[in-house]
Formats: sequence, structure tokens, C-alpha cells
Amino acid sequence: MKRLSIPPRPDWQERVEKVGLTFHTLEGQPYWDESACYQFEVSEINELESATAELQRLCLKAAQFIIDKGRFDDLGISHAARAMIVQAWDAEPPSLYGRFDLSYDGTSPPKLLEYNANTPTALLEASVVQWYWRQEVFPATDQFNSLHEKLVGKWRDLKRHLRGTVYFTSMESEEDMMTIAYLRDTAQQAGIRTEQLTVRDIGWNASTETFRDFQEQCIESLFSLYPWEWLLADFAEPILRSYPRMDWIEPIWKMMWSNKALLAILWELFPGHPNLLPAYLDSPRDLREYVSKPLLSREGANVTVRLESGDVSTPGPYDGHVVYQQFAGASSFDGQIPVIGSWYITDQGPAGIGIREAPLITTNTSRFVPHFFL
Repeated sequence: MKRLSIPPRPDWQERVEKVGLTFHTLEGQPYWDESACYQFEVSEINELESATAELQRLCLKAAQFIIDKGRFDDLGISHAARAMIVQAWDAEPPSLYGRFDLSYDGTSPPKLLEYNANTPTALLEASVVQWYWRQEVFPATDQFNSLHEKLVGKWRDLKRHLRGTVYFTSMESEEDMMTIAYLRDTAQQAGIRTEQLTVRDIGWNASTETFRDFQEQCIESLFSLYPWEWLLADFAEPILRSYPRMDWIEPIWKMMWSNKALLAILWELFPGHPNLLPAYLDSPRDLREYVSKPLLSREGANVTVRLESGDVSTPGPYDGHVVYQQFAGASSFDGQIPVIGSWYITDQGPAGIGIREAPLITTNTSRFVPHFFL
């Protein structure tokens, strides 16, 4: 595993815009950064793929454990949602994807930092943008990237289970809108009828207890890039009353995986596993260097890294209970620490990686850097 410094394509902004990446620059600095890339060996890609499949297996066991042992208090999940989570888990409704964020340096086994299983982004970058970059810049190489094919394949599997048109919804941020536009395209390629609207544009018909679009058409299938904890905070009663009559993607049980308490439960179940880091909910215990993260924080907000040399923290709006996770180490490449987002498509398996890098804590402005392997 190497980080290479290379010259960007002279017209790289125009090229990435052509394949859909409109927010390639943030605050005057490249978000999509092709002045560098990561080179892997085949054996390293195989290790990342195997670790991703193994972590998915562990998370399935952890979810069943949470349900069997009634560990919802650890996750702070409301009593109103628990019965629906159990019902959805047993019914196995449609589920699409997730992204494991891994620490990896090409030497030690990949370590799970967290699982973005509900509303993962950086998808178009990983699936399409870096694929075209590789074809133009390193055409004789390969890339760990079957995301597009596996997403379309999964939608084909889901087509026979979904009711009517699939609506895609999110907030109005450029990143979210672009992500669901891309996911909508993969669904359309699988032959599924789709519509797109923002969360605030979804209506509720109290007399029929159904969600509606602008034309008063009933929404029977909904892909929501809006976190479940926010959905329940904003629309708890309508959702819980209508949930069994709708196809929700992702299903409500994903709340068990998008919660960082999962990290502590995984360590409790599988202590010493090579792909896990020690993690606890009550205190740091014997961890000398560790990271504390609110259970429902996003995009690196409100994270504190406690090192022997001092603390480093990020601001943000999240508070409440935290998880304490062993610091994975600071194996840097040219002063940057890569976080590897390894994608898993339900029933299709590991599907590729995308890399974000930062000096220490990955946030929403951290650069996306492409990769290839030999």
C-alpha cells in the first residue's frame, strides 16, 4: 500500500462534473483530490474484501444479540421503535447497502472504526468517478470496484418485492441530492419506476394513514437518505402507524448498526478479533490512547482523540452518551491518515472501496482520494 503524488488531469473539474460529481471543491479546496492516489497489491485488496465480509457476518450476529438480550437501552433506542425493529428484523424487508470505515496500513489487519449502515454517502465518488479516473490515468491497472454492477443487481433482486414506484428522498444538501440521484439511476437501470422528492415535500394523509407525494399519490416504497433517528424524532407517530404497509429502504432495524454502541457490543461478543478495536460504553477502562464518539454523531463531529501527547477534538452539534474506542494508530502516508470506506451490498457481498484522508480526524471536508491495484 503506497500513496503516490501525481499531477491532476488539467481539466479534472470538467471531467468529474460530466459523471455527476458537482461538489468536487469545498471551501476553495479540492474535495475530490487526484493530486494523489493509493496503490495496492492484490493481496491487500483480498484482505480488505475478506475483512468486509467478516465484519458483515459479525454485525448480523450482533444485531441478533441486541434483539435476543434486549440491549436497546445501550443504543438509546426509544421504546416505541423497539417492537418495529424486532418485527422488521424477523420479516427481512428490503435492504440495500452499507459502508464499513476501516483503518488499514497494508501491514496490520483492517480494523473497524464504524459502520455507516443507514445513510452512507461518498458513493458516486467510489463507484463512478474514481473508475473513470483509473481508466484515463492508469488504464493498465485494476480497481476494487464493482459497486455499480452490484447495486443494479441488488435492485433487480428487490424489484419483485417492492410495491409500486420507489420514491427517493433526502435533505436538500447538494451531496445528499447527488447521492440519491445516483442511487435512483441504478434502480432505473434495474427496471424500477422512481421519483425523487425532498423530506419536507412528503405529505401525510391522516384519514388513510399513508404518506403522499405532491399529486396525492400514495408512497408505498421509500428510499430515505435521512437518518432513522431523525425520522423518528420528526415523524414518529405517522411512521410507526404506517410502517408495516410500506417498503422502507433502509429498514428500521438498521438503527442497530448505524449506532456507534455497536462497536462496544461487537467487542463484547468477539473480544480480540483481528478486525475489531477494543470499545466500551461505560468508560475508557484500560485504554491509554482512545477515541470518544457520540453514539449518533456524523461526519467526524464531536470526536475527541485522546493521545499521550494531548487531545484533539472536533466541534459539532452532537452530545449524549459516547463510545470509547481504542485509537487505531497513526500510520500516516505523506502526513495523511487514510480511512478506507469499504462497501457491502446486501446479498451481493463486498463491492469496493473509497478512501478519505485527513491529518487525524476524518470530517465532512476530508478529501476523497482514488485508488488502483496492480
